Amino acid sequence: MIVGSGIAGLRAAMALAPAGRVLILTKADPAESNTGYAQGGIAAALGPGDSPEQHAQDTFKAGDGLCDAHAVRVLVEEGPRYVRELISWGANFDRDERGELAFGLEAAHSVRRILHAGDATGRSIGRAMWAQVRPLGSVTTINHAFVTDLRVEDGRVAGVCFFDQSGARRLAAASAVLLATGGAGQVFSETTNPAVATGDGIALAFNAGARVADLEFVQFHPTALKKAGAPRFLISEALRGEGARLINVHGETFMQNYHPGGDLAPRDVVARGIVRESAATGGPVFLTLAHLDPERVRNRFPTIAAMCRQVGIDIATDRIPVGPAAHYLMGGVETDEWGRTSLPGLYAAGETACTGVHGANRLASNSLLEGLVFGARAGEAMQQAAKAAPLCEDRGWKMGSGARVPSPQPRIPSSEFLTDTEAIRALMWRGAGLFRTRGGLSEAVAELDRSFAETREAMNRGATDAEAWKRFNLLTVARLIARAALRREESRGGHFREDFPVRDDLHWRVHLVDKIDDGVATP
Repeated sequence: MIVGSGIAGLRAAMALAPAGRVLILTKADPAESNTGYAQGGIAAALGPGDSPEQHAQDTFKAGDGLCDAHAVRVLVEEGPRYVRELISWGANFDRDERGELAFGLEAAHSVRRILHAGDATGRSIGRAMWAQVRPLGSVTTINHAFVTDLRVEDGRVAGVCFFDQSGARRLAAASAVLLATGGAGQVFSETTNPAVATGDGIALAFNAGARVADLEFVQFHPTALKKAGAPRFLISEALRGEGARLINVHGETFMQNYHPGGDLAPRDVVARGIVRESAATGGPVFLTLAHLDPERVRNRFPTIAAMCRQVGIDIATDRIPVGPAAHYLMGGVETDEWGRTSLPGLYAAGETACTGVHGANRLASNSLLEGLVFGARAGEAMQQAAKAAPLCEDRGWKMGSGARVPSPQPRIPSSEFLTDTEAIRALMWRGAGLFRTRGGLSEAVAELDRSFAETREAMNRGATDAEAWKRFNLLTVARLIARAALRREESRGGHFREDFPVRDDLHWRVHLVDKIDDGVATP
């Protein structure tokens, strides 16, 4: 059984199809996943002057000291053959005038190694993969199926419970279950993620007793469209790779004041630089391509051009107002390099998993590659005898003053708890967003802890609809992110504490792990 229909789930389905019956459960339309929204590209060491070793070094550097070295080696060494496989299936990557693959440049890459399909790479990959999956007689897909909990029997996962499209409650048994449900950007009020990215897989695994890790590390993409009344549409990093510049309200470039890499500095640095520059100048920040050839800009980025045109912006000539938004979760369900979790019979791959490959900050365009490589490996592992992934030596919880969260407050009426999704999202953006402090995080954790206990009690009494479960999942993941961010008393990668602004390898070069214990996230 596969929960989710993005790149990781589809690649696992292809690996599993010859072994028996495969069921894919997807909570919306099959195309509605983070894979389909990926504008950027897929990174692989296929071009001239590149190598898996160089790709690994760039990944380690971006990961800010927390990448799992073995997982990174698997990614960069196996990635090229899986990308070639995609090409053989019809993924339509851009070519140069000679018909050779055209490689783009994105932040923190030392060479041009990003393959794009215009500015809709994920959609192109998804189409090519579905073309391979649909004819497989052993694979069945149920759309609009919302999984609420995992069936655990005799210490191993043996299936799921879910609501079907009609709202009926159903059970499905399976010899192995893969969570490939994508990310959790909707935990924050400002996000580039689609509405389905609510962290369901992480909540399912955690509430079933599996370990989750690295949830404090959230990547805030620096350039989402920021115009009143317009959606927070992603403005891909590929624009800056092709020469777009960030400018302040006075028309001045500024990123070189914050990092030697300028506009192509790591994403977390650029995101904070934009916020600081906006505060310093008292005005918005823009992305401009006006110095580039207008026709080439419109042809190179047709999807972004069309979206911006709908809100009155010509990307080739107008300044594009931008600002940070939650984009990618480096943490997730803890797995080994084969997708095994700490619960036998349960596997995870893609953004919902935490292999440690991204460390504290994902290298641009490594996400599609991760889903491809580890989805395939999970599909292989699911055909073997179920066993739990061991806890690695560098994964554990680290004591610090941030771990001492406020005690639960006296019971208050349910209406005052965070039962509203928008209230949860606003609290997370305010207290656990781009700039974090002990005060803001403590306030968020106290509210989330109380609401989690109250909501979990209500769920145990019996939730009758999928919407209640969706809110509970969002609350679960929000609470885990905030608690991990409060515990980590340093700044590293996507996690920035204004009260602990320096990276501290002596005390914090460790992956923080949570596991449920009688309804309370431990430590």
